[in-house]
Amino acid sequence: MRTLIELRNVSKEYKMGNQIVRAANNLNFTIDQGDLVVILGPSGSGKSTLLNLLGGLDKPTSGEIIIDNKNISAFSDKQLTQYRAQEIGFIFQFYNLIPNLTARENIEILNDIVNENINGEEILTQVGLAQHVNKFPPELSGGEQQRVSIARAIAKKPKMLLCDEPTGALDSHTGKIIIELLINLCKIENTTVIIVTHNSEFAKVANKVIHIKNGEIEFIETSENPQSVDAINW
Repeated sequence: MRTLIELRNVSKEYKMGNQIVRAANNLNFTIDQGDLVVILGPSGSGKSTLLNLLGGLDKPTSGEIIIDNKNISAFSDKQLTQYRAQEIGFIFQFYNLIPNLTARENIEILNDIVNENINGEEILTQVGLAQHVNKFPPELSGGEQQRVSIARAIAKKPKMLLCDEPTGALDSHTGKIIIELLINLCKIENTTVIIVTHNSEFAKVANKVIHIKNGEIEFIETSENPQSVDAINW
């Protein structure tokens, strides 16, 4: 497997009044292309900070973040904007869809951002929503809206998907559909999927689990044969 991501002694500090808060403390790990990785930890552990660093939404105070042999921690703001637009897909717990645009239009709005000719109907068909292309987000269920969000994220064929509690607002049946969709993206498209969560059940389906606490890596687990989505207890 080819290494896609490498963190080298990465730390992130924030100043709060007279105090320095270290949200990420000397993080070191690698992630291979096509892996499904779970970043696991309680609230306030530094999971979201790590996701923001990987997504180029924030820069480390020290250390290097290497993505596909490029040191994004040395990128300018303009380079980071291009990196986010071209190489990263974001999926959040709340779907961030534009309510007055149809499902298709929520996908095709990316044509204003990336140098692609994205066909919203084709992408929505991939996630099982061909019959809903002309519906507005309020007309869709929570699971359907999340699938539109995933369709928008994968439309530009990103190197990795960064998912922040992607099933947190969904029931168990719909949540399993979403996780299975993400697993298949890894297997079929060789997309690297990183899921930030506090739900330890997701570890069962991951190639790698990075346990975070107080901004530090507690330990890392790897699995050659992850279980199926049916193993998750909701």
